[in-house]
Amino acid sequence: MGFTQQQDASGVTVVRVDGQLIVGNRQELKDLIQAAVDRGERRILVDFSGTGYIDSSGLGALVAIAKRVREVGGELRLSGLNEDLRSLFELTKLDTLFSIADTPQQALADF
Repeated sequence: MGFTQQQDASGVTVVRVDGQLIVGNRQELKDLIQAAVDRGERRILVDFSGTGYIDSSGLGALVAIAKRVREVGGELRLSGLNEDLRSLFELTKLDTLFSIADTPQQALADF
């Protein structure tokens, strides 16, 4: 479980979430993305291809992250949500807040 970060060739910051996004690690993700924003990075992709579960605090962290990225004129996209996570985003109407792609490659192509 954890997070990895890399810069795509096109300059997009890609953060991969491996495991779960829960109360115990949500602040780590927020700090990671805040550091990227502080460095001037404005295009950020969060890849959930390796994620099976997001709790309510994880969803709250994503909303806070999206707000922060938008405040600085950036763009946050999500990708790789499995069927259950996609349903969760639809049920909570968060699919209207985030740009969500099926794969990281699709998300990167859309930036």
